[in-house]
Amino acid sequence: MRTRKSALRPELMGVHPRVYVTDKELVDLRERARTSHRELWQQAISHVRALAGDPPPPPAEQRRQQNDVGIAIAEAAFIYKIEGDKKYLDAARKYMDAAVSYDIWGYASNKPNVDLAAGHLLYGLGWGYDLLYHDLTEKERTRYREKLIKQARLMADYFKPKSGKTFAYSQNHTFIPITGLGVVAYALYDETPEAPAWASLTRGIYDRVLATYSQDGYYYEGFEYWIFSTPWLVHYLDAQAHATGEDLYDRPGFRLMHEYVAHSMLPSGDYVFDFGDVFEGPLTRAHKGEEYPRTHPQGHFNTNYNLLYRLAQRFQSGEAQGVAAWLKSFGQVNAEDFWSLVWYDAKIKPVPIERQSASHYFPDHDVFYWRSDWSKNATAFAFKCGPPEGHHTEALLKQFPDWRLSSGHAHPDANSFIIFAKGQYLTGDTGYAGVPMTEHHNTLLVDGKGQAKEGDGHDVFAGVSYELLNRIRITDTKVEKDRIMVRGDATAAYGPDLGLKKFVREFVYQPGSGFTVSDDVETARPAVLTFVLHADDHIEKGEGCNFSITAGRVKLLIDPTIDAPVELQSAIETNRLTAPGPPGAVDKGERQERGQKLLLSTAAPTTSARFVQRLKIQGP
Repeated sequence: MRTRKSALRPELMGVHPRVYVTDKELVDLRERARTSHRELWQQAISHVRALAGDPPPPPAEQRRQQNDVGIAIAEAAFIYKIEGDKKYLDAARKYMDAAVSYDIWGYASNKPNVDLAAGHLLYGLGWGYDLLYHDLTEKERTRYREKLIKQARLMADYFKPKSGKTFAYSQNHTFIPITGLGVVAYALYDETPEAPAWASLTRGIYDRVLATYSQDGYYYEGFEYWIFSTPWLVHYLDAQAHATGEDLYDRPGFRLMHEYVAHSMLPSGDYVFDFGDVFEGPLTRAHKGEEYPRTHPQGHFNTNYNLLYRLAQRFQSGEAQGVAAWLKSFGQVNAEDFWSLVWYDAKIKPVPIERQSASHYFPDHDVFYWRSDWSKNATAFAFKCGPPEGHHTEALLKQFPDWRLSSGHAHPDANSFIIFAKGQYLTGDTGYAGVPMTEHHNTLLVDGKGQAKEGDGHDVFAGVSYELLNRIRITDTKVEKDRIMVRGDATAAYGPDLGLKKFVREFVYQPGSGFTVSDDVETARPAVLTFVLHADDHIEKGEGCNFSITAGRVKLLIDPTIDAPVELQSAIETNRLTAPGPPGAVDKGERQERGQKLLLSTAAPTTSARFVQRLKIQGP
């Protein structure tokens, strides 16, 4: 806090707006909205939250209600400054008044005034105040300013460093609320004596947020949380750059982020390879469940792809611009479309997705993606075998003793895989779980038990030595014309009490032949070994020990064999899990059914087995 830059640029003192734009810059943006960016801008103003209905009345403590109010304020205020139509100003005022009316920002039952909703409202009301400063009456300015000061004080006091205090720097519950504090700090920098200290605190915390962020572009919390969390990283970095002149973007995780977005997307463009906490798995993919209307408003996947416009602009990256163009071609949408007017650089020529690599290996998180091509009909797979927050974390934990890991959105899924082909998700993950379990993934159980400390709560990695977790890794990858191979060693993913000495999986795809999954397993004492395979709908048993998964008009044929002193036995079960509960009680959700799972087990305990699954795709 003492050594990092957080002082407002002198030329911005006494000026509004200033956090993200000035009046002069707004003039240029208005010209863009009429010319080079007209299509993007018309899309943004075609669906304005604050015009669609009234804000929720207080206390507005249903999940995400206040989040939406914060975004609605920012959206309506910015659109007003571009369009000049009083209906947007009136709408922004209405939502700003609602924000002031909420005595508690967030949930009374869990981290009131200092968590995600508070971050959203600080951002929305703070930037709304800054943008509309000269459009508000003195009475309105005073009212909004006093509420911002009250809420910022609560936030700053909560995050204030003190002896022994630790921070979950890499987790969204830290950097989302602290981003809101940073926006208010610069909006009120010369209007309350406390604001410079808020800016200093935010910059100090962000020093660690950025240091602990992904080193290879992969996002450990899963793609749902990339969608939810990444805007706040961008919002802080943009506010910091504009308000102080300090550019903090140039980090590998930001330069490579478009690779994560591109390769996470399924060929269909309607869903993702969903490692980690991602929606409701089979339910969302079937356009069912409570999450689908939120994740796919009016049937359009909300991915926030316009964040890639900002990265393309900052790094002059045609590749990032090309990924964004590809996602736009699917009809995907953004939570804050209005930012495209600022972020999109029309001078950057997109590199077509077809000219970008169809495979990618993320070495820090040890996740590998491959697809036959970039068409909707491509065969594609993803394979994961790495520590929850990447290999860089072990060294940084020693460097930053004030860093507390909070890895609950990562799953116990080492050596798991997801397969997509012929327009269908064939086998893979089961979505956001309140209590993540290894049996929710295509990997191994030992005596019915899985990886890390599963079953104890939402964070299965809490209290597990990162030195041990860091031994989980992909040991080899090969991409050849007629053979793609990835090999993972997940031995260290399992607790020492299970006596697992070796779990090495080789995952091979050969076009025309299909997939071969070969597992070598050894244990210190006899144990029943179970290999799990998932289906969104149901699994059918054929002759002998053959099985199949049907998805639409496509089938995945399963032919398992075992080389062990014991025989193989099978069971098909409904995949039941604990869905996420309310904030503060994520592991207390209801039991939910999501598809089926095939359990292939040794008929008796054994100390070694070589298990092979041959998976062949059949269909039009």
